[in-house]
Amino acid sequence: MDKEVNKTTSVYVNHAANAWLENRRKWIGDKSKKSKTLAKDPIISWSTTYDELLSTNEPFPKPIPLPEMVDFLVDIWHDEGLFD
Repeated sequence: MDKEVNKTTSVYVNHAANAWLENRRKWIGDKSKKSKTLAKDPIISWSTTYDELLSTNEPFPKPIPLPEMVDFLVDIWHDEGLFD
């Protein structure tokens, strides 16, 4: 008797991780299409305070790059003794 064994290999696919990566790709955009320019003038003025930033509902003239916002917040946190 010849029995044919049907072997199916199951491959795990993490759909949540794939969806997260796709959303992240959309959010950060295609880096190959972005121009490789040197440092630009910051969107947030160096003299802007945290209170000034939060006291308005007006949108910024341009989107603030994430690294610029992180630097701004870290500076504020250092000044307030909240970040070591």
